[in-house]
Amino acid sequence: MSKKILVVDDSAAIRQMVEATLKSASYQVVLAKDGREALDLCNGQRFDFILTDQNMPRMDGLTLIKSLRAMSAFMRIPIIMLTTEAGDDMKAQGKAAGATGWMVKPFDPQKLLAITAKVLG
Repeated sequence: MSKKILVVDDSAAIRQMVEATLKSASYQVVLAKDGREALDLCNGQRFDFILTDQNMPRMDGLTLIKSLRAMSAFMRIPIIMLTTEAGDDMKAQGKAAGATGWMVKPFDPQKLLAITAKVLG
């Protein structure tokens, strides 16, 4: 059974590119346009990996990560930030919130697949 990945980004173009990249490797992909929608999806589904943007309306990535880490089902699920934010301060905040790792946009599809394979073990 293929691994199920939640992709959270307010940019439709980024969601489409990430979805196409992950589906090319036979992953099952679910999309959310912001952190609030992602959190709602997580209340009813289980995911093997979550990839989230930081800057989104309604709920940003750091708030989403903190909310997910407070849920027992998502304490150990890998969560990678995929964002334009590249500063050390923001990365430190991500780590403190519980992010597994960090990727900066624009992303390299091969690097995304390599990181996905690594965190899914």
